[in-house]
Amino acid sequence: MRIAITGASGFVCQEIYDVLHQRGLDIVLIGRDGERLRSLYPGAQVADYTALDTTLQGCQAVLHLAARNNDGPHSPEEYHQTNVTFLRDVALQARAAGVRTFINLTSFHALNGTDAYARSKREGDAELAKIEGMSIISVRIPAVYGSQYKGNLALLYKLPKSLRPLGFQVLAALRPTLNAQTLAATLADLAQAGDSAEILLSDGQQGNYVFHGMKRAIDLLFAFTVLVVFWWLLLGSWVMVKLTSKGPAIFSQPRIGKNGIQFLCHKFRTMVTGTRQAATHELTASSVTKVGSVLRRVKIDELPQIWNLFRNDMSLVNPRPCLPVQEELIKQRRDAGVLTEKPGITGWAQIHGIDMSDPQRLARKDAEYLMLRTIPLDFQIIFATLVGRGNGDRTG
Repeated sequence: MRIAITGASGFVCQEIYDVLHQRGLDIVLIGRDGERLRSLYPGAQVADYTALDTTLQGCQAVLHLAARNNDGPHSPEEYHQTNVTFLRDVALQARAAGVRTFINLTSFHALNGTDAYARSKREGDAELAKIEGMSIISVRIPAVYGSQYKGNLALLYKLPKSLRPLGFQVLAALRPTLNAQTLAATLADLAQAGDSAEILLSDGQQGNYVFHGMKRAIDLLFAFTVLVVFWWLLLGSWVMVKLTSKGPAIFSQPRIGKNGIQFLCHKFRTMVTGTRQAATHELTASSVTKVGSVLRRVKIDELPQIWNLFRNDMSLVNPRPCLPVQEELIKQRRDAGVLTEKPGITGWAQIHGIDMSDPQRLARKDAEYLMLRTIPLDFQIIFATLVGRGNGDRTG
């Protein structure tokens, strides 16, 4: 398979080229300075942009890495010229040359950044979306590292070499990162898949003991705070549920946990005793008691889940657990890799108003969180939940 890579003199291409070459791809490297490319990649096929239409003939895919990054004092016009106009021109020439798949590398920062760089990247995405007759794949990535650290990660070179692995985990807990080897393997697969898509790719905090240690500490701190400081709220809620409706005050129900294993999730009972086991959106509002309606609105019904936090069945922030009967959601989450993590009391999907009535959309949002997650993001989700977002599943 023949693939063209633009922006080939950049850091990312230098880190992924060997892996792509080892995967058997026939690669032509394109940049502004052909001589520089020849010195960086001895023996490789190289070209500049002056004859791009000819160079792209016979290529099945284009990997577009060329971009004006936010690593210098660039003007909005410079960002627009490279990240919008030039991107569109390369994509149109690729389509005219019969290229089947166009892969555009973009960034996490472009999702919600407000600076000129982020705006230009979003404008570029919008221009690509207008192009028909060719598969467009957008791959959003965070800071990439490989044989060396670049950008914000270059701070690690100020540490003694023995401390850099720990320093890296600390930085990665605060901002997402991506190993160049993972990126290369994914791009090689996407080049041959050919289906239009938007993909978020990161390490997902896999193997980051600092991140997971901090997350566990936050879970336990929250659980102890509720137990010690808000014991009166727990007791008062228990009494109110007990006095106003028949049945136990604490409702324990099987839910799907990490790796698809069931566990008992504990909540204050908010529904009439005997309500059938089903997703909340499949039940009517009449199933909810008057006290239960209040508890659900202010999220106090979730507080007994501190026991699940102590038991390590759940985390404070992660995708919400579903019922064993929600087979479609379980399948979607398993396919998206979401079930590899503990469920959470609140989550990324919930603060965006996505509940379990749309399994496919929910699973996509859950998977997105796993790519974006950092300690600061978890605090944002917690704050958003406390101020009224993340109201959970709605009754039908």
